[in-house]
Amino acid sequence: MRIQLSDHFNYQRLLRFTIPSIIMMICTSVYSIIDGLFVSNFVGTTPFAALNLMFPLLMGISTVGFMIGAGGSALVAIKLGEGDHEKANEYFSMLVYTIIVIGIIIAVTAIIFMRPIAYAIGATEDMIGYCVIYGRILSVSLTGFMLQIAFQNFFIVAEKPELSLRMSLISGIANVIFDYLFIVIFHWGLAGAGIATAIGEILGGVLPIIYFSRKSPDADIPAASLPGGRTHAKQRYSVIGWILNNDSLLHLTKTRFYGSVLIKTCTNGSSELMTNISSSIVNILYNYQLMRLAGENGVAAYGVIMYVTFIFVAVNIGYSIGSAPVVSYHYGAGSHAELKNLFRKSLIIIGSAGVILTGLAELLSYPMIKVFVGYDAELFAMTCRGFRIYALSFLLSGFNIWGSGFFTALGDGVVSAAISFLRTLVFQVSVVLILPVFLKLDGIWMAIVVAEILALSVTSTFLVKKRKKYHYAG
Repeated sequence: MRIQLSDHFNYQRLLRFTIPSIIMMICTSVYSIIDGLFVSNFVGTTPFAALNLMFPLLMGISTVGFMIGAGGSALVAIKLGEGDHEKANEYFSMLVYTIIVIGIIIAVTAIIFMRPIAYAIGATEDMIGYCVIYGRILSVSLTGFMLQIAFQNFFIVAEKPELSLRMSLISGIANVIFDYLFIVIFHWGLAGAGIATAIGEILGGVLPIIYFSRKSPDADIPAASLPGGRTHAKQRYSVIGWILNNDSLLHLTKTRFYGSVLIKTCTNGSSELMTNISSSIVNILYNYQLMRLAGENGVAAYGVIMYVTFIFVAVNIGYSIGSAPVVSYHYGAGSHAELKNLFRKSLIIIGSAGVILTGLAELLSYPMIKVFVGYDAELFAMTCRGFRIYALSFLLSGFNIWGSGFFTALGDGVVSAAISFLRTLVFQVSVVLILPVFLKLDGIWMAIVVAEILALSVTSTFLVKKRKKYHYAG
């Protein structure tokens, strides 16, 4: 039975609804590190360092997809909760078309100015050629990546979280296959890694457009009225079937430009924008500090730590993405009792996940990191120590990630942005500049832990102060 946004959510139903998003984010994280894995083992340390230097920048300039996906999906879900399906589809369509236009403009600009940008973020003469070619290739697929990110949120609003997972699998598997083909077989080096990623990102952006542009002839027919009480096998199981048949709550339709909706979307999703821009700035600063204290090995070690960290943090991000439309829907519908239910259960789930993830990270640190840099004993030792310190942040980061996403789902972009701004920029920049003065290299690895502690105090304060306004507690 399909879970609907209007349902009452017990633990089982909440996990069933959010697990596809969690798996999707884990898969996305795994696939995003495939380039690094292949480049590290088959191309070399300098191209690997170049990839790690460019990755934060490329994530930073793709933040429009995060902003519109998170901020816009909340507004669309609230409209669905109010019962206005026509307006929800118009808002959804306008936001998708806006991403396409903005994505093309940003991509062209990035391609033109990639070389000076690479120099500005610290590329050396040995690295500049690799940085430029990798950056320009991924700029070509930038619009597709923005769309893929946004559609991850909109699939959930459409009550199709499993399709978001399928889309990530298609995109990721394509990336893995072409990485192997272009790097190992054709020996195209870092350019091959970039092309493989670009193919996956384009697939991830284009296929959902085809899906949401079509309407299944059976879309309005209950499953029970079909033969055997089931949806058509083609529609349920085949890739072509779900692309050509759309029985979701959302469709791409004719629309007009809603300036106020776009502004509200950008304001509401500003926390996601801030998170990703801030993360990019902080990662660039980390790389600068590491280059100063440990050279290329330090940058390579940090790159590996980031790759492995993505997998663990993806659990919290996936839960936040998966649960947000449910919160938005019930907030729009005025279901205060269900909001309180979702709030209590989410805190317990996030807290339990933090303990489990931290334990797993400490236990599995050696084998995970050996996959990347087992060929270099000094780099392996540095990376393992760094990751085991860094992993302590998993105890707390889930509360901050979910807290920011929770306020986005409630339409309070200001509070959400404040949490993200302080957590990902102010606190991290401060501690990564201060701690290395006293703790040297360990200070860089410890910076994230201290930043999460400071951020948790902010998140907790907002959750307590806003509880009566949004009726999720007390």
